[in-house]
Amino acid sequence: MRRRLIQSTLAVVLVVIAVFGVSLVIVETRTISNSAQERVDSEALRLASIVDSRLLGAETVNADILREQVAAGQYAVIGIPGHPTIEVGTKPSGDVIHSTAEGEQGESVRMEEPRSSVTREVGRTLLIIGLVALLAVVAAVLLAIRQANRLASPLTDLAETAERLGSGDPRPRHKRYGVPELDRVADVLDGSAERIARMLTAERRLAADASHQLRTPLTALSMRLEEITLTDDPDTVKEEANVALTQVERLTDVVERLLTNSRDPRTGSAVTFDLDEVIQQQIAEWRPAYRGVGRAIVSSGKRHLRAVGTPGAVAQVLAALIENSLMHGGGTVALRTRVTGNQAVVEVTDEGPGVPADLGARIFERTISGRNSTGIGLAVARDLAEADGGRLELLQSQPPVFGLFLSRTPPLKRSPEEEPTVR
Repeated sequence: MRRRLIQSTLAVVLVVIAVFGVSLVIVETRTISNSAQERVDSEALRLASIVDSRLLGAETVNADILREQVAAGQYAVIGIPGHPTIEVGTKPSGDVIHSTAEGEQGESVRMEEPRSSVTREVGRTLLIIGLVALLAVVAAVLLAIRQANRLASPLTDLAETAERLGSGDPRPRHKRYGVPELDRVADVLDGSAERIARMLTAERRLAADASHQLRTPLTALSMRLEEITLTDDPDTVKEEANVALTQVERLTDVVERLLTNSRDPRTGSAVTFDLDEVIQQQIAEWRPAYRGVGRAIVSSGKRHLRAVGTPGAVAQVLAALIENSLMHGGGTVALRTRVTGNQAVVEVTDEGPGVPADLGARIFERTISGRNSTGIGLAVARDLAEADGGRLELLQSQPPVFGLFLSRTPPLKRSPEEEPTVR
């Protein structure tokens, strides 16, 4: 590209020089030739006038007297009737410029000048024009190189940015070049890089969330299947199989919920449901794990509460809080339900040391953990709660009390006329 820009610029400059330079040479050559002819004509008339005045004054006219009137390099021949011809200067050889003037006394003056003087003057003019043309070509080449670098270097940078973007490095460069068209391309590439970065972040987040959220249901499902393999009682097999099917449904719900949140966290499928059923189902599911470590899990508070949300998502939030208490807490874990205003609240507390003071509200941030865990569970739980219009908060650090706030009133449905227009 650099070579093409330089060649095209140089070609344009050479064409301009050829067109205007040749025209200028022709005009200057004619001007110099005409000027030389006019000078010789003027000198002939002047010399004839001098001879006239001396003849009228009866003064002597000879070569010595007229020599001072003829410039160096010029040759004059004066013819006076009745007198010998007078020659002044050296007769030039070769082509000459000449002019003849007649005096009032019948004398004639022929003035000659070698054409080589015109040739020399034309040569000097051509040399000056050539030097100017050479300077113009050099300036054009330098300007073309500078302009080529200004255009080619940004294109090279943009190509490297596109290659880096294609190789999986979506960091935007935010570099601009002062050329509107190139800056527009850079804007598009940076925008694409940011979108790809968000997509990659969402994919990694989905993978991490799925790995964390599916771990507990898979473990519970594995335990149920082991129970089935270890018993021959048909009733026990049927009971464990039903529980396993419930676990499979939970797994399906978890996967669908995670996919929904990864596409658009604001998309919810909230319905009105019985909060006691979700709580009792979680207690029944986690009681064996707590019994295995010598701890208990109980529920208390207001019964028969109905809340608005996605039952599977609420179950996942409670499962994350219960698992968090199992791993990091101590003593009995209690799930308490209460009502505040138009919200149903589920509090999860235990008798453990609580949340370290240096974490506080940061406990819901991803990768934040006080006990070498992944730091994902509580962050995913908060996202699930907020997706249905609820919220998850740390109400008390020591002993730890987490509160899940759910609306008790279904959200008002808008008519098609009231739906916001997406632009």
